[in-house]
Amino acid sequence: MYRLAIIEDQTAVREMLVEILATDGDYTLVAQCGDGQEALKLCIDLRPDLVVLDAKLPGMGGVELLRQLLKRLPKLKVLVFSGNDNLELVREMLEAGAKGFVEKTANFKEFKKGLAAIALGGSYFGPAVARALRDAADNPAPGAPRATLTNRERQILQMVARGQSTKEIAVSLGISAKTADNHRTNLMRKLNLHDVARLTRHAIESGLLEEGPPTP
Repeated sequence: MYRLAIIEDQTAVREMLVEILATDGDYTLVAQCGDGQEALKLCIDLRPDLVVLDAKLPGMGGVELLRQLLKRLPKLKVLVFSGNDNLELVREMLEAGAKGFVEKTANFKEFKKGLAAIALGGSYFGPAVARALRDAADNPAPGAPRATLTNRERQILQMVARGQSTKEIAVSLGISAKTADNHRTNLMRKLNLHDVARLTRHAIESGLLEEGPPTP
């Protein structure tokens, strides 16, 4: 059972989320609030496994709160649930360490799928967010990373973006941890992206998470 905190400043939305998850045996609600500063203190004290986070909060903005939370609780998994699905905000949240982003215009089925996905170590993006990221990939900004990856590197990029560790990747592919780490290092060098958040964003924008695994 996952310990969950809901950080949402709209009381009606927060109460609906609590009600929706109350009958789900996978989660125990340990905290709920609508203020960024209060949320930081509560999460540090109560150490939840998962956080549902609104992007716009009084006291401390969602992006800064996310950075502060992960600085103190690096294993925390965060799903952003926001009425603002602006592409730059999505990118900021991903780079700050969010594992998923579901827009409030999506239905609650999407929300629950997103929460389940990040709980299991993966990532998840609502339909409008995923569409915006795909559009950005189709129209890359000047200077955006471009590189030709091998099928194995594409496969490992998919697995990294889905939250798998180097050891887990090695076991899944039947290769040594050193070989898996070498592939990971090579793809990071080729893409000039040197952290998991940026690799994940690149995989999403390239549509890799919607594809089946490449042939090794």
